Amino acid sequence: MEVMDWDKLDLSSRIITAVKKANIKSAREILSLSGPDLQRLTRLSRPDVKNLHIAVAELNRKAPPITALQLYHGVCPTLETGHKLTLGCPVLDGLLRGGVPLSGITELAGESGVGKTQIGLQLCLSVQYPLEHKGLGSGAVYICTEDSFPIKRLRQLITQQSRLRPELPAELVHSIRFSDNIYIEHTADLAALQACVLRRVPILLSRGLVRLVVVDSVAALFRCEFQSDKTIERARHLLAFANSLQRLSHSFQAPVLCINQVTDIVDNFDPAKCSYGVLPALGMAWANQVLIRLMLRRLEEQGEAGDSSRTPRKLEVVFAPHLPQAFCLCRVKEEGLKVKHPGPVEKEEAPHTQALEQGEE
Repeated sequence: MEVMDWDKLDLSSRIITAVKKANIKSAREILSLSGPDLQRLTRLSRPDVKNLHIAVAELNRKAPPITALQLYHGVCPTLETGHKLTLGCPVLDGLLRGGVPLSGITELAGESGVGKTQIGLQLCLSVQYPLEHKGLGSGAVYICTEDSFPIKRLRQLITQQSRLRPELPAELVHSIRFSDNIYIEHTADLAALQACVLRRVPILLSRGLVRLVVVDSVAALFRCEFQSDKTIERARHLLAFANSLQRLSHSFQAPVLCINQVTDIVDNFDPAKCSYGVLPALGMAWANQVLIRLMLRRLEEQGEAGDSSRTPRKLEVVFAPHLPQAFCLCRVKEEGLKVKHPGPVEKEEAPHTQALEQGEE
């Protein structure tokens, strides 16, 4: 614990003398004590203790404070004003009011094979574009906990970037060495996952090599290593993992995308479709750590059987503090997940059949 040089504080000698007499030696002690506790220890008045707290906080904070009004107006001295990471499609960005936020965890849940990894890969490419094109001018780290990294699909998406982003200058698209800026990590157990997030990822972020973290998937290892009777222990490890991701995201203004599995809800069985409802895995302990929860669902087959590009997907905002509950319809194309639609459709506005017709490529 670093000893504080009290003479650096812009306070009266009377207050400084009282602090020294109370044998308080560090700023941490001052900031961890409540006002009444400091009053008892130092015998200072309430206004004096308030001034002491303010002076110590101002000396030790790394950046000027940001008010709620500044955030609302997008005037943030230490942040890229109003900047978000694009998904590579104007309609998908519109659903999220501009794209993926730079701070906090964005969760994308859905059944296997629905296209969640497509979005993760698209973000790994989008993040490499300059700020003026809604990227972050940096790379991405992709953490695989289940399957091997889909390198063939990534290469295909790279070759199709000009089709996905036709508004960008062709020379810009061809100048970026996309595959060189994606760092892939395979983790087979929770220990390896924690080591990756606590040691290797911070190095990449601090050196400016990456500004995006993708975890695919967050549920796999926690489901595998903790049985149903170990819920408390699992929740403790899950919260520690989420806190690590939150700290990295806020410290480096780096979006975190966590792809999540789903679990069946037996009480929500639909006899007409012979199917169950689904919820994202890991329960409330994980849900409370998420800033945005997105759900990707596959709708009923359209077009020729086996043609997955003709199968519509529904990307839905389940919850977010700044977004309405809305959805848009999209398809997995050769160039990626995209939609040709004038805007996101809120649940209570457009009929399902009309939305499907507008969502056609």
